[in-house]
Amino acid sequence: MEAHTPNPIEIQVETTYVEEQSRPEQDRYVFAYTITIINQGSLAAKLLSRHWVITDANSKVQEVRGEGVVGEQPHLQPGESYTYTSAAMLETPVGCMQGSYQMVADDGTHFDAPIPVFNLSTPNILH
Repeated sequence: MEAHTPNPIEIQVETTYVEEQSRPEQDRYVFAYTITIINQGSLAAKLLSRHWVITDANSKVQEVRGEGVVGEQPHLQPGESYTYTSAAMLETPVGCMQGSYQMVADDGTHFDAPIPVFNLSTPNILH
C-alpha cells in the first residue's frame, strides 16, 4: 500500500450573494458558493458524500447530508481538481457554513476532507 497523507484534499471556496433570488423583506437570503476540491495526495480518491453545517446570525443551524455533490461523485486523480456551484438559503443577511466530504482513496482507505468555515454575507454587511 502506497503511503499518503491522511487528508490530501484541499478545499477552496468562493461565495456570492444572489440578490435576484433573495427576499430580505421575507427573511430569505440566497447565497451561491463555488467549491474547488483539489486532490493533493498520491492516490486517487472518490467523493462519496457530504455533510454541511449551516448557521445563520440567529444561531439557527441546518445540517445537510447527502450522497455526492450536485448529483455527482467525482473521482479525482492526484493533482486533479473538481469545481461545482451550489446554493444555501438563510433567514439572516449573514451566516457561515462548514462541513466535510466523506472520501475513499483507491486503496480503500476512507477519510473525511474537512471544509473550513466560510462566511456568507450580503454586500452591505461589514466583515
